Amino acid sequence: MVEATNQEEILTNAPTYLGRPVLRVEDSSLLTGRGEFVDDLGVKPGTLHAAILRSAHAHAQIESIDTSAALAVPGVRTVLTGDDVKAWAAPFAVGVRQPMEHWCMAVDRVRYVGEPVAVVVAESRYVAEDALDLIRVQYRVHKAVVDPETALLDDAPVLHEAVGSNLVNDRHFCYGDPDAAFAAADQVVSLKIQYPRNSCTPIECFAVVAEHLPDQKGYDVLSNFQGPFALHPVMARALKVSGARLRLRSPRDSGGSFGTKQAVSTYVVLLCLAARKACAPVKWVEDRLEHLQASVSATNRVTTLEAAVRANGEILALKYDQIDDCGAYLRAPEPATFYRMHGMLTGAYKIKHVAARNRVVLTNKTPSGLVRGFGGPQMYFALERLVQRVAAELGLDPLEVIRSNLLDADAFPYRAPAGALYDSGNYQAALRQIETEGGLAELIEHRDQARREGRLYGIGYAAIVEPSISNMGYITTAMTPKERAKAGLKNGAITSATINIDGLGSVSVLIDSIPQGQGHRTVIAQVVADELGLDPADITVNTEHDTQKDSWSIAAGNYSSRFAGAVAGTAHLAAQKVRTKLAGIAANLLNVSADELVFADRKIYATTHPAEKLSFHRVAGAAHWAPGTLPPGMTPGLRETVFWTPPQLTAPDDNDMINSSAVYGLVFDMCGVEVDRVTGKIRIDRYVSLHDAGTILNPALADGQTRGGFAQGVGAALMEEFTYGDDGSFLAGTFADYLVPTCCEVPDLRILHMQTPSPFTPLGSKGIGEGNNMSTPVCIANAVADALGVADIRLPLTPSRVLNLLSIDDPPPRAGLDTLAESPVVDSNRSGLAMNMSGSVDLEAPPQQVYDVLLDPQALARVVPGCHSLTQVADNHYQAEVTLGVGLVKARYVAEIRLSELDPPHSLSLGGSGVSSLGSAEGEGRVRLEPHEGGTRLHYDYGVSVNGKVAAVGSRMLEGAARIVLRQLFEQLGRQAQGELIPGAPSFSWKRLLNWLGVRK
Repeated sequence: MVEATNQEEILTNAPTYLGRPVLRVEDSSLLTGRGEFVDDLGVKPGTLHAAILRSAHAHAQIESIDTSAALAVPGVRTVLTGDDVKAWAAPFAVGVRQPMEHWCMAVDRVRYVGEPVAVVVAESRYVAEDALDLIRVQYRVHKAVVDPETALLDDAPVLHEAVGSNLVNDRHFCYGDPDAAFAAADQVVSLKIQYPRNSCTPIECFAVVAEHLPDQKGYDVLSNFQGPFALHPVMARALKVSGARLRLRSPRDSGGSFGTKQAVSTYVVLLCLAARKACAPVKWVEDRLEHLQASVSATNRVTTLEAAVRANGEILALKYDQIDDCGAYLRAPEPATFYRMHGMLTGAYKIKHVAARNRVVLTNKTPSGLVRGFGGPQMYFALERLVQRVAAELGLDPLEVIRSNLLDADAFPYRAPAGALYDSGNYQAALRQIETEGGLAELIEHRDQARREGRLYGIGYAAIVEPSISNMGYITTAMTPKERAKAGLKNGAITSATINIDGLGSVSVLIDSIPQGQGHRTVIAQVVADELGLDPADITVNTEHDTQKDSWSIAAGNYSSRFAGAVAGTAHLAAQKVRTKLAGIAANLLNVSADELVFADRKIYATTHPAEKLSFHRVAGAAHWAPGTLPPGMTPGLRETVFWTPPQLTAPDDNDMINSSAVYGLVFDMCGVEVDRVTGKIRIDRYVSLHDAGTILNPALADGQTRGGFAQGVGAALMEEFTYGDDGSFLAGTFADYLVPTCCEVPDLRILHMQTPSPFTPLGSKGIGEGNNMSTPVCIANAVADALGVADIRLPLTPSRVLNLLSIDDPPPRAGLDTLAESPVVDSNRSGLAMNMSGSVDLEAPPQQVYDVLLDPQALARVVPGCHSLTQVADNHYQAEVTLGVGLVKARYVAEIRLSELDPPHSLSLGGSGVSSLGSAEGEGRVRLEPHEGGTRLHYDYGVSVNGKVAAVGSRMLEGAARIVLRQLFEQLGRQAQGELIPGAPSFSWKRLLNWLGVRK
């Protein structure tokens, strides 16, 4: 082997790992079941378990809480209530100056379904859950408001009386001269957008293990909380302790988050208080219903957007009127969803003039938080839909309208009107690349052919700027300049990384980002290996975090796509510092200049003497084993910590201009979709996504992030929506009603890359993890608008919603269907989850015998499913205790049953209501009996509504359960009327169950 004799050849031959699709080091443990998630880690002996009682009402005053029966259950240690919270904690700080109080638990009033009301701490989760049913809460129910525009009306129910209004923040902004631009425009194009509530569904939900440390007057918490750690002091203040006395530790692995684990954690504080009262460590793991119902949601936004345009499609100015619905409380870091995107309201376009009004509104829904791409999906859905409408109303090609308005290639770095400083890019080149490599001509021909054949086919585009590395001062744009000056200016995005090399030359790295599956350990190993001339396998990366031991600052955590640009870049800077010290040691040993040294193949050597190689571990060991051999003035040991922040991130100025992120990538999407005229189903025929994320550190991981964001964007476009009843009942608490895409629903996509390295980050890299969740929903919506020729597109584009756009009525039922079978339907006139059910069932007993059973309390008790007791309190008026279950949700109701309008043996009216710890239910209807073939044909027409936890299971599961309960009731009624003894619940058979469900062989 001939050794290289000059530095150029040596560097050319040295392996480099950045930019290569290195396999993830995380996968070995994950694929073999050796991950270290919160629930995998051992707990201290004596650790107890918690279950949370949640409000069944969206808006109600808490009159009293009786926990005595729960405390009497064997194994229950204690119950935490609002009185304890008020004694030991304080409300959370909020992001705007309003006199609202947000505690970790409801202390006097509940404001959304699922809000914690009490916490049972017991020896097991099973015991704790059972004890929840025994807590009696008396509520005085108030009217709820769930629509943000309705919440702004003068007569709307007010959530926080001290505020006096549901409008908690209202700011006006003006950049340039939009009024003059609108006056000079050839045309004004406008539209109103309602972006729905949706969220994320990570495999692992939230988890907390908390311990009170009375000797240290603090708390120790293990949690998969992902940061930002700006919220650590918020939680410490809520616990009335100093920051150092709230120790937050994270596990090595976290099963996804996509933003849902990064808002201020009420559960961290809540479980700390539970541990304090129980005098023992307490563990709690969120279940799926809790996560969907009460964890976090993206804001739903109402946007009215206007564009001043010329006849050639040039957009001169924009006017935004935006209303963000943040739910029941403004939970930190909200209103971040508004202001993360504020500096870039013009997107990828060279629009000079912008006006905006931002209003933050509270409603009786789950508090919002930072769901993947937060702010981007809401803003870009409005902006990119408007661009499509400009083209449609002017009769122009949408792609040409985009092209004519895109920033010019030589514009960078570019300062947007509202303050964002776009670091690098070539948007015009990106458009040309997606045209050629994405196959636009072929896609257009495919669309034209489909239309010639009478099919509904459309093409959609979206050009969006993806921000990354958030400026910690952007949220203060919600304040006036005077308020900001009084509070103190805030800015920056401080990141830290620590590299340690021990006496054997082993390299370990600590970072301040908490991964949720992105591959942090892999990329950091690549970065450090390149700088030190090692193999990535030589680098140990620790992604666990401990706020009492590790370096961090308020910007620490995993959010806003900060990893590639900030975290990996800071690790690179730390590696450079370590390398400099190692080079000084090696130069002293080799008697050469440090500038001549090369690090490669686990060796250190000089370009002038390549044969005289020193092993990496020998040089590193000298800093530990032989400090006397170090160059004069050099300290022993090899440990470097670097803090870095981009200097471009300044505080908002007096004109409210804000560079809200450090770097800005580009996502350019193009898709073709076909809409089925009969079913309303949308088929994504082709999808192409081009990304400019600066320097790509690991192409395989970059593509994985793109595919994940695309899948989530498809869900937002076609399936996912949090729905609420008019009374605030949450109606999407299972995956039967909150639909998320699987691999079967997510088509393949073609990913294209271009790289314009950022001059603002150490490695030239930008974020890539959130872009498609911003671009995909609107790209698909634009394609559907093109296919159908409609302007009003509302997500998610479910088949029923698409059929409404087509103005096609549902086809009549096929001949031969049993039209007498029950047919539950949602009833818009009822609160909560409401249904009307009507149908008929044949009983073998004659009408008089059936009627007699309904009037006999003892017989009726045997007929009502799940009835524990039934007591007559007046004529045809009964009180009963009934247990009803839907799926995994079971509730014991104290019920009132009334019979009226009696016409024996022909008809009667039946009404009832029930209250349980999990919600309430009420119903009313009419029963008619007519002779039929020696027996009775019973006709029923019944309406029922439920709220609270039972309603959260959703209409699909509830309808199925209602069918079974009704059939069960009527079958027992018939058997009782025939004189059969019914000691308990009827026996089940698969044949009978299939018959109830309408399946007959």
